[in-house]
Parts: sequence; C-alpha cells; structure tokens
Amino acid sequence: MPIREYLSWMIYSLLLLLGLALPISQAQDSPSQVWHLKISGVIGPASSDLLIRTLEDARDHNAHLLIVQLDTPGGLDSSMRNMIQAVIDSPVPVATFVHPKGARAASAGTYLLYASHIAAMAPATNLGAATPVQIGMQPPQPKDPSQPDDTQNSPGAAAQNPMQKKIMNDAAAYIRGLADLHGRNADWAEKAVRDAASLSSSEALAEGVIDLLANDLNDLLLQLDGREIKVRDQPYILQTTNRELTEITTDWRYEFLATITNPNVAYILMLVGLYGLLLEFYNPGVGLPGILGGISLLVALYAFQLLPISYAGLALIALGVGLMVTEAMSPSFGIFGVGGAISFAIGSVMLMDSELPAFQIAVPVIAAFTAVTGALCVFVLAMALRARKAAVVSGSGMLIGKQAIAMEDFQNLGKVKLHGEIWNAQSDYPIHAGETVTVIHVKGLLLEVRKAHSPTSGDSS
Repeated sequence: MPIREYLSWMIYSLLLLLGLALPISQAQDSPSQVWHLKISGVIGPASSDLLIRTLEDARDHNAHLLIVQLDTPGGLDSSMRNMIQAVIDSPVPVATFVHPKGARAASAGTYLLYASHIAAMAPATNLGAATPVQIGMQPPQPKDPSQPDDTQNSPGAAAQNPMQKKIMNDAAAYIRGLADLHGRNADWAEKAVRDAASLSSSEALAEGVIDLLANDLNDLLLQLDGREIKVRDQPYILQTTNRELTEITTDWRYEFLATITNPNVAYILMLVGLYGLLLEFYNPGVGLPGILGGISLLVALYAFQLLPISYAGLALIALGVGLMVTEAMSPSFGIFGVGGAISFAIGSVMLMDSELPAFQIAVPVIAAFTAVTGALCVFVLAMALRARKAAVVSGSGMLIGKQAIAMEDFQNLGKVKLHGEIWNAQSDYPIHAGETVTVIHVKGLLLEVRKAHSPTSGDSS
C-alpha cells in the first residue's frame, strides 16, 4: 500500500483516539434547564470522560442543575478522583441521586455522593464499603473475638503493611475532606473507608450522610425546589419546579471508550496489533496485516494508558512474544517456544494492576491466546523436526550417482552437461563427446566422472 494511504489511516486513527466527538446533547442555551444523566456500572475511564464532558456542556449551555442518576459497585480510583474534581469545580451544581430502587453507590460511588452538592437516595438503596481495593489492598477482615489482641506485639503486624497504611490514611482523609465541603457526617465516612461500613438509604438520612430521600425524579425535583446550597463557596438557590428536564444520552465516544477500556478487548487488540506487525515484517508488502496491526496496537496502547496496568506484566508479554517469534524463525527444539509461552501467560495474568473483577482479564481469554501461541510454536517445531529427518533434496550430495552427457572429447579435464547446466569434469579414462558418464565424486565445482559402464578401480583390466 502506498505510504500516503498508510499515513492517512494512521492519522485517522489518531484523530479518533484524540476524541474529536460531537456534542453530547443538542440542548439550546437556556438557564431554565435541568439536565439528567444516568451513570451505571463500574466507574472507569468512559464514565469519567462522560461526566466531565457533560459538566462542561452544562456550563456552556448555562444549565441550572445536573442530576446524576447513579448505580455503581465502585471503580477505579483515578477515574473517581477526576470525576470528583470536575464536580467540585463545576459552576453548575450536581445532585447525585442513587436510583432506582435496588441501586447502590458502593466504594467510588460513596465518594461521589459526598462530593456532590446534593446527595439523594431512593428507598431500598444503599451506599458504603469504600475501602480502597483497586491497587492491591484487601478489605479489612472481621476480628475473631476468641483470638487475643496481640496485633501491637506481633512483629509481622508491626502495624500492617506501611504502604497499605498510607493508602488507607489517604483515602480516609480524602473522604473526610469531601464530607466537610457540604457538612455531611465525616466520622461515618471514615468508618466506610476503614471498616468497609455500609448503610441503607433510611439509615444514611438519619446519620446525616445524605440530604434527602426521594421516590423518583419528580419527587426529587419537588424537594429540591427552594433549597439553598453553596456552589464554589457562593450561595445558590435551586428552583426546580416548572423546569425543562433534558435527558443526556451517551454518544459514540462514550461507547468507544467503554469498549476499548474493557481489559479483555484491550488485551486482544494488543495481541492482534503485535501479530499483525510481525506478519507484515515477515512478509513485507502485503499491507493489510500492517495497517490493522498498527491501528490495533495504537488503540490498545491508548486504552492501557487509561487503565491500571502493570508494566512488568506488559514486558513479560513482549518477552514471551519475542521468544516465540525467535522459535519460529530459528527453531531451538522448544526451548524458546516453551519459555515464551510461560512468559506470555504470566505477563497476561499480571497485566492488570487491579483487584477489581471488572478490570481483570478473563482467564479463558488468557488461556485461549496462550494455547494458540503455544500451538503455533509446536507446529513450527514439528515442521523443523520433519525437515531434519527428511531426505536431502538439494546440495552437492545429490549429484553423486547422477548421469551427465560429455560435451567434448577429453581425458583428465573436460565439460559435461548435468541437469541443463555445464560443469567442469575430470576422468581417468578417455571420454568422447555425447557419451553418458556417471558422477562418482564432487570437489567443489568439479565433478569426478567415469563412463556409465566403465570398470571400477576394483575390477580387473
């Protein structure tokens, strides 16, 4: 494929990754609007990007209020903090509403509730369990009353892992700061972090964790009307009755980010990219594998920089692929292939540096790709062994015993024709032009021949 077309594909993919998206909504500039955005599922790069862009559009369209309908089991710390920073800095107030009934605002959702200008929940919902686990921490285990309290004296528990203590203390201080922003219960917030405590919606209202209970969106708007809050430390009076309610729908950019930041999809894209480029380098000029491989690898790298990946795992995958390619190019009877498959599998397991199930690569996916790459190495190795055991079909050894035609009369040195080629020949017996001779030895480019029916050196004269 011409270089110009290849560059065009690359530039197009880069523009796609940079996210030159269309506006999220078609709302007109009007201060009478209340915007409504639904966020459900795991908090990650896609939901973070969606909320941040929605807040920017709400500011540009002079919206009166943004209601975020939330239902989440938690998510990534980095995405959550980006969302919280956008909420705190937004000139448009945010009311986070845990809805519908049966929804939850666990882990990262609890932080978002505390950061919002209005925290509301529907009946039969819950929040809490905000202990950080996305970077390797385990939730606190309940203490066995029958065991003595010797944590202060045990050398291994010298308090707990220092890094875990730092992470826990940082998370507790962070959520206490969010609670102080809007006068909510900071003590329970810290308990949700340190002890993974949870509350139902009615208990959260009684504890001063949320501002109100509402059955549905209309009930929420009625209760918010006339309420005074602070936005950027300035008083702000909500007027939510008779307001136009604008539903914010997700766009292609959200769907694109949600797809590629799925760890399984990002992992597959990375491998497709690697194998596509290797195939292109092995057989230059095909074009299609190189283009698809380059785009897939770029998209995978973009997704990885949004996800919590382990660079050690990424390096092990690259090493594994390199070793298996080495096995394919220069067979070593399995040493490189087996080592590459092991490195590939270990790196794949280590790739996602997160304890959250939603951000783990599925074991069947890892097993499938490891099996495919391993089978490829076994196939290459079998082909190499078969080639070694096969009879020789080329080389000077194959010329011995073949018959040639003398091109001239000669004794000692002359010319013969073999397989359509002219060779220098040597003979101890007189040879006449047109006679058939047999090759008995090869010395470099010189053939030692004798008449086809001449006596051998062991025969009597």
